[in-house]
Amino acid sequence: MDPTPWHETTTLADLPGLAAARWGDRQVLSFKAHRETFNEQSAQIERVARGLIAAGVTPGERVGVWLNNCPEWIHLLFAIARIGAVQVPINTRFRTADAAYIIGQAECSTLITHDTSGPIDYGAMVDEMVPVAERIDDGTINAKDFPGLARIIIKTTDGAADAPHGTTHWREMSLEPGADLDRELQSRAAAVVPTDPAFIMYTSGTTGFPKGVVRNHSFLRNQVDRVRILGTTETDVMYNYLPLFHIFGYLDGPLLSMATGNRQILAETFDPEACLDAVEAEGVTQLSGFETHMKGLVEAQKRRPRDISSLRIGIFGAGTNSAVPIMREGLEVLKPFRPVTAYGMTEIGGNACLSFMDSNDEQICETSGHPCDGFDFRVIDPDTGQEQPQNVPGEIILKSYNLMSSYYKKPEETAKAYNADGWFLTGDMGYIRADGFLRFLGRYKDMLKIGGENVDPMEVEAYLQGHPDVAETAVVGHPDERLTEVAVAFVITRPGRAPSEDDILDYCRGKIASFKIPRHIIFIPNLPMTSTGKVRKVELREQAQQTLA
Repeated sequence: MDPTPWHETTTLADLPGLAAARWGDRQVLSFKAHRETFNEQSAQIERVARGLIAAGVTPGERVGVWLNNCPEWIHLLFAIARIGAVQVPINTRFRTADAAYIIGQAECSTLITHDTSGPIDYGAMVDEMVPVAERIDDGTINAKDFPGLARIIIKTTDGAADAPHGTTHWREMSLEPGADLDRELQSRAAAVVPTDPAFIMYTSGTTGFPKGVVRNHSFLRNQVDRVRILGTTETDVMYNYLPLFHIFGYLDGPLLSMATGNRQILAETFDPEACLDAVEAEGVTQLSGFETHMKGLVEAQKRRPRDISSLRIGIFGAGTNSAVPIMREGLEVLKPFRPVTAYGMTEIGGNACLSFMDSNDEQICETSGHPCDGFDFRVIDPDTGQEQPQNVPGEIILKSYNLMSSYYKKPEETAKAYNADGWFLTGDMGYIRADGFLRFLGRYKDMLKIGGENVDPMEVEAYLQGHPDVAETAVVGHPDERLTEVAVAFVITRPGRAPSEDDILDYCRGKIASFKIPRHIIFIPNLPMTSTGKVRKVELREQAQQTLA
């Protein structure tokens, strides 16, 4: 018998067939009125894979997926892997400036998106980024801003309307078996190895624009640890409202089902009322999220209590001071729900730390979990590099098998992410307790956490300084009851200019993600600076507290 663990040789390309062979006619997915068994899902993934090959997608190419949660997103996840290409998930709250940066920086050959989805007109944003004049009748692209972009594939709202000029309709991505295509598909899938890149997921780092985190297929080992700690089996029902373009929703949704045979109920967005209704009606056993989600679920259950006795476990980020009271109330109001708490990021995996099913209330509410197998954590003084004693805060650093391959096309940023001894520098503040649990306290370098979304203030500052009336700006976080914090921008205007707050906010709307848009604009004559020329953001936070009180 081969002693090699399955997850060391298995890739995303293999999972649909393996899952179908084991759980064939069991239901894997519910989305609104749509249902799929493992067999049906595997067959549809094969159709989409054939469609991508026929469209001209070749091994190693990057495929941008700018879709809201839907079955097609999951089909693409595995179909892209099966043809040896690389998925580039794009945040659906991004707007033209954000999306254009990612499509260009990732050198995407293919963009797949909606025409419209709810109130958002993705087609209009596509037209702005790639004008109709740059799209040829046969569906090919000649875009001056995206020289590598070869095709745009549109998922239409009604599923039947023609695709816009110079684009390809999604229905053409679903092809039935054919001898030549099938041979090519099987050849490509067999050639995929664990060290190949699987996806490039963009995340706001601590400096500059979002960085593309390259992950290979070897991250599946970490998913095995996740399943073991959660105790998830084929009898579980997972309710997933987390966006699939985030590592959290990606792992807790389609990857969890493939590993355990559980059923996933996929939602487009987070609606706490709908979630708890599903728990009662569908016997949901598992759900995950951030403190923002926990707060919403608690309030919904208090407004209208449901029978949630089926709900047993999930993963929630915790540890920060703001999360502690929310988690404590969650344990009380959502009984028998006992979530495990976690620490992770795209660069190191969705769960570098997890608490345990038998962890006590204090460990669940006040820590970010215990380091998982294969993760070596330390906490250092960021100024001296010396390791901190237990319970003394510092910068969290680690070594692991599960680190990213690189930041895509950013060798300098990749190198700066590690110290001289090869430890990954998270930029996060925390400490290790006497019981070995980690507590995450916040972002060392002023990263904002807005409703579960990482927002780099320097990215927002760079965008605001493109406004013709803005000379200088600095963005800081301001506490918010619902979203944990929101962005506040301090602005120095150019001489002779007097923009209003709405003028600045209108410059952002529809161009950058709504969660990045500052909640308030505060005009000031100058920015407080240190002797070394750095903005004193601590002082600005205090000023925001006073001004907005």
